Amino acid sequence: MTEQQQYSKGLAGIQVAESDICTVGVKGVGLNYRGYDIKDLAAYSTFEEVAFLLIYGSLPSQNELSNYKRLLSSFRDIPGGLKDILERIPSSAHPMDVLRTGCSVLGTMEPEVNPQQDQYRIANRLIASFGSMLLYWYHWTQSGKRISTVTSPDDSTATHFLKLLRLDGKEPSGLHVKAVDVSLILYAEHDLAASSFGARVTASTLTDFYSCICTAIGTLRGPLHGGANEAAMILLSKFPNTASAESGILEMLKKKELIMGFGHRVYRNGDPRNPIIKEWSKKLSQEGGNPTLFAVSQVVEDIVFREKKMHPNLDFYSASTYNQIGIPTNFFTPIFVISRTTGWAAHIIEQRSNNKLIRPSAIYTGPEPRPYVPIIERSNSDRSKLVSSL
Repeated sequence: MTEQQQYSKGLAGIQVAESDICTVGVKGVGLNYRGYDIKDLAAYSTFEEVAFLLIYGSLPSQNELSNYKRLLSSFRDIPGGLKDILERIPSSAHPMDVLRTGCSVLGTMEPEVNPQQDQYRIANRLIASFGSMLLYWYHWTQSGKRISTVTSPDDSTATHFLKLLRLDGKEPSGLHVKAVDVSLILYAEHDLAASSFGARVTASTLTDFYSCICTAIGTLRGPLHGGANEAAMILLSKFPNTASAESGILEMLKKKELIMGFGHRVYRNGDPRNPIIKEWSKKLSQEGGNPTLFAVSQVVEDIVFREKKMHPNLDFYSASTYNQIGIPTNFFTPIFVISRTTGWAAHIIEQRSNNKLIRPSAIYTGPEPRPYVPIIERSNSDRSKLVSSL
């Protein structure tokens, strides 16, 4: 293999871009957004501040933050035409498909005309309205309710989501709001994760902003990326107590079954986001949540580390965090979308600012050149079975 043909499966360890957005796993540890440690952002900031940081490049002043929150609030309602489309999506659809469709439809109603000017508007429009799209569809398909997607202008993104989810007219508890807000911060950006890389590949063709986000949503839908938190919750729900969790996980490991929510391609010494979200899961379990679920989660963590030396990633304790707040399991990844749209937007904007078409090549492993065979001389192959099954 020549130097020009060096191959890294899955592009592992390959640098394909220069970026000032995020550092992940430098020397196997740590996560920074534009130079700020994720621990500090989760402890002292809000999701809206982090969204501003990622999209505009710096933390906002008080005046900038106030204006930005008003902007997001003004973008939360969704047009009637989009609501009509959402009502036609069946209740059996995966919520990720709802968001992908909603993004595409909004792109036809509020298209990107001038990319340099419109990209910031579209980014903020999607961050603000994805929760509205999801929950309008949810309530329509579950109960036939056409809900208002407008809440108080003072509501944070987390508060807006919880109000639309519950529709009980009550203010969500501060604990629930803060837990969701912190999770949005933790999920907001992660370098060239598959969905962000997909968004940049799409952006490199100079297509519109909505197409880039649709690419990212479709990529995030996969269980090896965004779907891991849902898979983790499905796993945890199988165990009514710690004893069943211990025996169940040991049996899974014996069968070499994959346990979702563990390990990470970049972090060698554990995901720095995990202790943060784990603490929130613990707080919820101590204040009206589900202590058994948290205890089961701890047992699973302990056994997997003891047997496989694998650490939990952000997805694992996000599952028990969201569950204790009352968020449906199939909404876990859509919440990831609301959050990561900030990071996707930052990558799309950055790619456009210094663009070159991303077009890698493959190492060909097929047949050597061979003569063409006329159809009357060809015999059936194993592929004929695939055709007959259609």
